Amino acid sequence: MEGKHTNELIHETSPYLLQHAYNPVDWMPWNEQTLAKAKEENKPLLISIGYSACHWCHVMEHESFEDSAVAEIMNQNFICIKVDREERPDVDQVYMDAVQLMTGSGGWPLNCFALPDGRPFFGGTYFRKEQWIQVLNQLSDLYKNDPSKVTEYADKLGEGLNQMDAIPLVGMPEDFSSDVLEVSVSRWRKNFDLNDGGPNRAPKFPMPNNYQFLLAHGVQTQDKDLIDYVHLTLRKMAYGGIYDQIGGGFSRYSTDEVWKAPHFEKMLYDNGQLLSLYAHAYAQSGDSLYLNIINQTGEWIEREMLDESGAFYSALDADSEGEEGKFYVWTKEEIQLIAGEDFKVIEDYYNVNHRGNWEHGNYILLRHDSDEVVAKKHGLTQEQLQDLVTKFNVKAMAERDKRIRPGLDDKTLTSWNALTVKGLSDAYISTQNERWIQLAKKNLDFLLSTQMQEEGRLWHNYKKGKPSINAYLEDYALLIDALICYYEATLDESAIRNASKLTEYIFKNFEQSANGMFYFKSKSDPELVSKKAEITDNVIPASNSVLATCFFKLSLILGDDSLYDLSRSMLAQVEGSFSQYPAGYSQWMLLHQYQSAPYFELAVVGKDCLKKLKELHSHYLPNVVICGGEDEGSIPVLEGKYLEGKTMLYVCKHGACQQPTPDIGVALDQLK
Repeated sequence: MEGKHTNELIHETSPYLLQHAYNPVDWMPWNEQTLAKAKEENKPLLISIGYSACHWCHVMEHESFEDSAVAEIMNQNFICIKVDREERPDVDQVYMDAVQLMTGSGGWPLNCFALPDGRPFFGGTYFRKEQWIQVLNQLSDLYKNDPSKVTEYADKLGEGLNQMDAIPLVGMPEDFSSDVLEVSVSRWRKNFDLNDGGPNRAPKFPMPNNYQFLLAHGVQTQDKDLIDYVHLTLRKMAYGGIYDQIGGGFSRYSTDEVWKAPHFEKMLYDNGQLLSLYAHAYAQSGDSLYLNIINQTGEWIEREMLDESGAFYSALDADSEGEEGKFYVWTKEEIQLIAGEDFKVIEDYYNVNHRGNWEHGNYILLRHDSDEVVAKKHGLTQEQLQDLVTKFNVKAMAERDKRIRPGLDDKTLTSWNALTVKGLSDAYISTQNERWIQLAKKNLDFLLSTQMQEEGRLWHNYKKGKPSINAYLEDYALLIDALICYYEATLDESAIRNASKLTEYIFKNFEQSANGMFYFKSKSDPELVSKKAEITDNVIPASNSVLATCFFKLSLILGDDSLYDLSRSMLAQVEGSFSQYPAGYSQWMLLHQYQSAPYFELAVVGKDCLKKLKELHSHYLPNVVICGGEDEGSIPVLEGKYLEGKTMLYVCKHGACQQPTPDIGVALDQLK
């Protein structure tokens, strides 16, 4: 690239921004200087938002942003800003909401036009080159010749943006009724795909929090159909092309209804959460398929996403050598060569047939039949089949490693790392594999030493030894959540002390709206044109729903009724929305279940606490927060629970405890 034109993005660290640093477009980063330049020159903003693993972002860059004629139109008429949505989720939220208001849909690349003060007036997602030129010319002419009309659009859109997050203030009920969940789940069932799992439509996204709630709710209410649906979904996802059968890890989503053909990008946030989901499902069912998924995915994270600092990278691209999925797909001849005399078995096992056929003579490896069925067909034991498949996978991995790899987004995000700490902690809890808790600790040590400052302030990002962006509410909420889970896995008190420190920082530095929800940005950061409080759960649950759940758990561990009341108050504000869109409130609904059904603190105290903790971990306990230690320590929930020479279990409900017992079986009975 030496000697080529560069723009202001050349000074950035985001891989996505650096991808555009050599475009002929005079891209600038989002900052105060760029916004001041727009006002000074009275030019509208062209805000283009994407992320490094986004396939259609690459397409639009190649078609339009690398074209010097298109770039000239953009440069002459607009201040062009490139935004990495993962680094700046605050900016993405505002302009995504604006585009959804304007068009009824959203996605990336996101292209939004705004007044010099940042107020949006037009936008869309991917534009073909001819469309893009037409839009640029029309908007430029409109801004120059009829600026009052543009301002009118921006004013109306601004009103809509401010109303989007407005929810009426609701008083806190005396009790939450489980009927609310039953009505919501009943409506949700209408969208279940009972053949292939997931929703009854395409594309299909793994939505880990949806299935966390549905599994917990199914177990709590003894709803076999609901439990079966969750396991159907998890099996179909694990069997599908969306899962990397050779190297572990899930792609972002499937383009079809059967989890076959993914967009091949792999995101850390998906896989961290899916580790938690499969860990819970394994604890509940003991299904060896889930154990395999946990181990393969954990190995993928350690092998391909771990920086020497202990940080985890963000994503792997879908494309390599300019082709989507090229790294992951195979020709029949390649598989024959690797499998050798085992080809017939591998052909059946991984569906090197019409079922796995993709395009251009390539196959996506996927599964359809269980080990039992395939082994029986070929006269093998299941152990022999697994040995054969493992041998093939090792050879295939070695062969695949010779290929040109997909691009790596090597920035680190605190929020996504926290999701992965939680996933690894859950993996350890359900499997007792020390490897996963050691990996969680390594990453947590990085987060607490590098991303957290003395007073509890966090950084959002990290790249090549340097953080640079102040953290958002999601970073605090998800790290607190991870610390609570790590504490339940290890009984390490320092995790709760750090969770408390982060909670105190939130109260001091994040404003609350009238209904108690916290705004996404710290009040020390420059304001955007609209203040956002993240409420609806998406593939990553909303920062406020995670925070309200953490407040609930911390209130029990710390004996803090103010946190308990705030959690309940936040929940009350959204309870009325559950039935309208259940899939968008699954973390809130999980919290609702904690409040409307029995929920317990289970303390294990004494010198054998870790031994008894491991026994507890072999059970799926969706309505329990676990705490404990060799003695009372400094955590309020353990006060008065140490008995000299004994290790006792205490089952309590909001501080009211049943008869302590040294017997795990008795304690488990007390949870019923």
